[in-house]
Amino acid sequence: MPNKGNGKKRGTRRVSLIVRWVSIVALTIAVSFLVFCGVVFNTVKQESLTQQKDVSNEVVTTLRKRLVGIDRELEITSVIQQLSPDTQRLLNGGPTIPNDQSSNKSSVFSDSVLTTITNPDVTVAIYNLRDEIVFHNGDTAPKLVKFSGSKKTVVKDDKKGQSVLYVYQEVRNRTSGKLTGYIVVKNVMTSYNRLIHRTVRVMAWLSCLGILAAIIVSYVVVRNVVKPIKIMSKVAREVNEDPNSSVRIPELHRNDELEELGLSFNRMLDRMQKYIEQQKQFVSDVSHELRTPVAVIEGHLSMLKRWGKDDPQILEESIDASISEAERMKHLIQEMLDLTRAEQISVHYPNAITEPMEVLTRVVGDMAMVHPDFEIHLEVSDLDPETKIQIYQGHLEQLLIILIDNGIKYSTDRKEITVSAGQAGSECQIVVQDYGEGISDEDKKKIFNRFYRVDKARTREKGGNGLGLSIAQKLVESYHGEISVESVLGQGSQFRITFPILSESDVKRLEARQAAQEAAGGQGNVLPGQQSQDAGKQE
Repeated sequence: MPNKGNGKKRGTRRVSLIVRWVSIVALTIAVSFLVFCGVVFNTVKQESLTQQKDVSNEVVTTLRKRLVGIDRELEITSVIQQLSPDTQRLLNGGPTIPNDQSSNKSSVFSDSVLTTITNPDVTVAIYNLRDEIVFHNGDTAPKLVKFSGSKKTVVKDDKKGQSVLYVYQEVRNRTSGKLTGYIVVKNVMTSYNRLIHRTVRVMAWLSCLGILAAIIVSYVVVRNVVKPIKIMSKVAREVNEDPNSSVRIPELHRNDELEELGLSFNRMLDRMQKYIEQQKQFVSDVSHELRTPVAVIEGHLSMLKRWGKDDPQILEESIDASISEAERMKHLIQEMLDLTRAEQISVHYPNAITEPMEVLTRVVGDMAMVHPDFEIHLEVSDLDPETKIQIYQGHLEQLLIILIDNGIKYSTDRKEITVSAGQAGSECQIVVQDYGEGISDEDKKKIFNRFYRVDKARTREKGGNGLGLSIAQKLVESYHGEISVESVLGQGSQFRITFPILSESDVKRLEARQAAQEAAGGQGNVLPGQQSQDAGKQE
């Protein structure tokens, strides 16, 4: 029941996440679209209104030009005199075109006043100073309202919600500047109102369609983004429930950051799985290899407890055997730790740089001093002393010691070890040659396996646990190198290790990374437990 409840809650959270993101994206798109529509609508409205104002102002200007010649208060007679007969006939409801087609001067189409007021949307009224109408067209004359200044333009809404444009203009005598009356022009702006209403309807439909499209697109986009995240979450939960699970994130085929995240996640899981397997292998190997020495020590102690402690010779033999087995266990545990650390080089030694020539000279000299009965010498060809490779100096020393010690263990009559070094293209090659027993073709395939010994009896006498070459292989591979062996039975073996040579840019990059790591408070190239191990070696 708890699991079902948790699953239901997770499902609810996932749905909420999708809904939330879809809402945000859709709202963003919708707001952007509405703002765009608002800008377009306002632009269309202002342009259309400007056109209507121009029409009304043209009518006002034409009438004003005809009336500015009157030097007294406007009256019907004085106004009629300034207007053409055709204008008067039209305003009184007469025909638009006069009967006398030959009179161009009095023709409706040659009269500028008629040309400006024939617009059916425009209604004109002329008032005198006593607010009396002295001239108007249409059934209803627009009312005069008090206004300041010489001219006023007002847009109002009528009872039907239609916008109406009013223009109020003073009429003054051209010569004296005396106020003689007022002109009022009413423009119902039919085309303007029609355009605005149509634009509003179209934009309303477009807005609905745009919002709907935004929701659909947002859902598709967000679902496309959330889907791989849900897959990653599912894989993470399965791995969390079962650390040994081999489930991985499938290929997303996206070519974006999410695909890169999935690949990185898989690499992290592979690495974690590798560490788990290493831990299991370590426990299995230790338990297997320690079983024999523990059994030997336990057998001697049991024998001493029963009757052996009374026999000085048996007591001494049991103590020596127990000490020997304990010493072998100590070496075994140390080698197992070395092997485990060798598999974690990329974590603890990512930026290590070493000059192999200096290490080769020192290690060969030390081994020759430790084994005076062997002839151990170094041969160098075409290797610059300043050549640098990416490996921790202590690990290169450990590699050389393992290979030289391995040659010494399997030597026969010819007690000689040759260490040679050279450069082949962009690689540094180090070869350790012995002249001992050699290795068969069958054994060459297994010598790098853990706890594998070519001659188990002889190796156990020498104190070997079969881990040296495994450690060497892990060290070399961890530093992106290669190790191989060539051998002939009865003639000896030749171990070859190869490392890429670092360029100047590689050296600068690794040094910069190491400096940044140290500046960030890193421990440098020191493994956990390495300090105590080095201290033990010094003792």
